[in-house]
Amino acid sequence: QVQLVESGGGLVQAGGSLRLSCAASGRSFSYNGMGWFRQAPGKEREFVAAISWSGGATHYADAVKDRTNISRDNAKNTVYLQMNSLKPEDTAVYYCALRRRYWSDAARDRNEYDYWGQGTQVTVSS
Repeated sequence: QVQLVESGGGLVQAGGSLRLSCAASGRSFSYNGMGWFRQAPGKEREFVAAISWSGGATHYADAVKDRTNISRDNAKNTVYLQMNSLKPEDTAVYYCALRRRYWSDAARDRNEYDYWGQGTQVTVSS
């Protein structure tokens, strides 16, 4: 059974930084694409960033691309999301997701993902 557990969320002032982590258990995820999504109250879940199985390809949403970095450590079965220059509009629950297909690329579409974590709250105060 694959489990994804996010951590690192919290309350931060505008302009601050956070690093979110997503630890996968149940099997190795070294050959699977991973992604981060977020959902603000009253809004649909939206794409934030994704990374291919090798880490060689990444994609970012336009809203975050200049201040966000996604990375992975396959030895630790962990994917990270470093967010800088945070804005109040970044406030949301952040979810990590895993693609079941081996050698999968970075995907923007949430329907490409098969496993989801429970989410971690990020709140940015103005």
